[in-house]
Amino acid sequence: MILHDFVSYELLRVIWWALLGVLLIGFAITDGFDLGTGALLPFVAKTDLERRVVINTVGPVWEGNQVWFILGGGAIFAAWPPLYAVSFSGFYLAMFAVLASLILRPVGFKYRSKRPSARWRSNWDWALFVGGAAPALLFGVAVGNVLLGVPFHFTEDLMPMYDGSFATKFLGLLRPFAILSGVVSLSMLVMHGAAWLTLKTEGMVQLRARGIGIVAGIVAAGAYALAGLWLGFGVDGFQIVGEVITDGPSNPLFSTVAHGGSWLASYADRPWIAIAPIMGFAGIALAVNGLREGHEVSTLLWSKLAITGIIASVGLTMFPFILPSTVDPSSSLTVWDSSSSHLTLFVMLVAAVIFVPLIVMYTAWVYKVLWGKVTEDDVTSNSDSVY
Repeated sequence: MILHDFVSYELLRVIWWALLGVLLIGFAITDGFDLGTGALLPFVAKTDLERRVVINTVGPVWEGNQVWFILGGGAIFAAWPPLYAVSFSGFYLAMFAVLASLILRPVGFKYRSKRPSARWRSNWDWALFVGGAAPALLFGVAVGNVLLGVPFHFTEDLMPMYDGSFATKFLGLLRPFAILSGVVSLSMLVMHGAAWLTLKTEGMVQLRARGIGIVAGIVAAGAYALAGLWLGFGVDGFQIVGEVITDGPSNPLFSTVAHGGSWLASYADRPWIAIAPIMGFAGIALAVNGLREGHEVSTLLWSKLAITGIIASVGLTMFPFILPSTVDPSSSLTVWDSSSSHLTLFVMLVAAVIFVPLIVMYTAWVYKVLWGKVTEDDVTSNSDSVY
């Protein structure tokens, strides 16, 4: 028996679907507070010294946090090639906007303090704001469009075709439900950034972060609840019709999919998945309470719980769908028909089992070494060596 036959194709597909979710959650939990901190920068810090304090709370870690983003993109490319092909072509302009805004961050970090000019530094502060707020918003918009379905189809030779002009590929993403999803994402990460600043700063910066974080948490809870109601009663779901082949070849055209009904029907079929939205709401409530009470470590942990629950609720609600199609539902990508080969998934799993724990341990060690608050005295006494 070949070694990879010890793990069934069906199980490997589910494992890699779960690992993709883990990588996305890992990115949101780690780089998410970087994005939230950037979005908060012009509002929680009023002086140049305060802004340098805020920047230096994430300065030593933001590059390492983006490893999760790279891992997620690599996992999509290697484990889910059709998903990579469709999403990166259909969301091309949106992804270009995300990458452009992410590029502003390293440039802003490196160049902001190179000149003492107030105008120079203010411009880079707003660049860091855009580099934090824009990706946080656009990632949510993308998730909203995934839930709504995307206008693509496959030809007989599995060539992905995306309906619409080049411009409408971006403007068509700005649908009301998708924008609401963007609000959920942005407010969630702003709350997360506020929890991080509560842990890493003191004085007026911390107080302002707590106040804005409480408002952001309330907005996140309200928007998340509204999105759930909208998803249940205003958005058509997708269902596989007929026999489901879980260990067959990866060809989306082999399945028959119907567009209609409610996504929330999955909660009747699998009641246990309700744990995800419960985690989302509970995490927000506890994080908001932590911000209100001035707790530090626990608030950040509750914020992480909220992010985990909210992102997991999307994946669990849609399972087994990964990217539905509105123009040809039978071209929709599911866990069962859009993966790489059995052998490829097995080899990747072996690599993941070895390297992902190493990444987690290294990340934990880095945060342990960098534990503690960033103060104004730290920045003043090390002015030439910090951001």
